[in-house]
Amino acid sequence: MSNFKKVNVTEAPRTELHDALGLTGAEISINHLPAGAGVPFVHSHKNNEEIYLILSGKGKAVIDGEDVEIAKGDVVRISPEGKRQFLAAEDSELSYACIQVKAGSIGGFTAEDAVMY
Repeated sequence: MSNFKKVNVTEAPRTELHDALGLTGAEISINHLPAGAGVPFVHSHKNNEEIYLILSGKGKAVIDGEDVEIAKGDVVRISPEGKRQFLAAEDSELSYACIQVKAGSIGGFTAEDAVMY
């Protein structure tokens, strides 16, 4: 049995990786919005925080009613209860990865959790 799994992500509008990678502690999705498009709903979570990594393009996130400009290289963390929606700029596509994890669940960070060989 292998200790890793690799998949290739194309530019589909949304790719969820929980099944493709057999994830057990996080949900990861890769999202692509064409210029002028947006996620068609506002949402929050009961338990999970989300970390958004902007991969390309620009646009805005509307978080609790506040417009937050986003562009390639930006990283945004949103608490579970934060109401959020993402929109691509009129003149730019927007691609981002979203990592969803249970808030407060990490038991140790990189150096604390690592086993050195």
